[in-house]
Amino acid sequence: MTDCHIHIERGPYTLDWINKFINKAVEQGLSEIWLLEHSYRFIEFLPMYNDICANNSYIKTWLAKKGGVCNLSDYLHLIDEVRNSELPIKIKFGLEICYFKNSEEFIGQLIKNKGFDFTIGSIHFIDHFAYDHKPEFWDGVDVDEAYKRYFETSIDLAKSRVFDGIAHPDCIKLYGHKPTFELTEYYNSLAAELAKSDMYAEQNSGSSRRTNAELGMSVELIKAIKANKIRIITASDAHCPEDVGYKIRQMEEISNATKE
Repeated sequence: MTDCHIHIERGPYTLDWINKFINKAVEQGLSEIWLLEHSYRFIEFLPMYNDICANNSYIKTWLAKKGGVCNLSDYLHLIDEVRNSELPIKIKFGLEICYFKNSEEFIGQLIKNKGFDFTIGSIHFIDHFAYDHKPEFWDGVDVDEAYKRYFETSIDLAKSRVFDGIAHPDCIKLYGHKPTFELTEYYNSLAAELAKSDMYAEQNSGSSRRTNAELGMSVELIKAIKANKIRIITASDAHCPEDVGYKIRQMEEISNATKE
């Protein structure tokens, strides 16, 4: 069993820190873990956030504290060190990269020939709206329009052909907001583009750990994903060793029980 989305950001780039994730994975009976970092943590990616910072003062302040604290060369050195170690389970290393329209070439150049095992694209901003940062940010927001733009941007992400997978595909439901219209058409369009790009989709438990959100993808989205023969991989979205494997088995059961 695999946990394909584990952040290592709360500790140093050392084997001792990585071993804490490995030990928890072994305890959870996992055979494979995929470790990663957020793109915004690297100084090389910061230019990609210029527009959102210019239009959102909260994100500008947030990024000044959280962003650009690492560089890719140090991360790549850690990856090499881990790959040269004997480990009890299989480990992959990659990046979770915020997707912005027209950022495709910039991203492609940054990740080219770096030797990452995988890259995933994620939607954390709907235009200039940081929808998943604080629940109060939704006050006064047109929920229908937010959902529309979220899935339009997700479809653009899939069309970009830059990423191996898409992170938490319907994370917009994090704080319980629902549109007044059916999402089937968007689900089908997203799934079709993921298939064309040969991307996988995460069955991610992160939102349910943060709030009372539905565990993993909605059943209707899973149906669309399966109908397009897209690989589904379970993901805890852990940000500390203790959360590795969080509700992986329940999500696997949901995915397996959902028919096309």
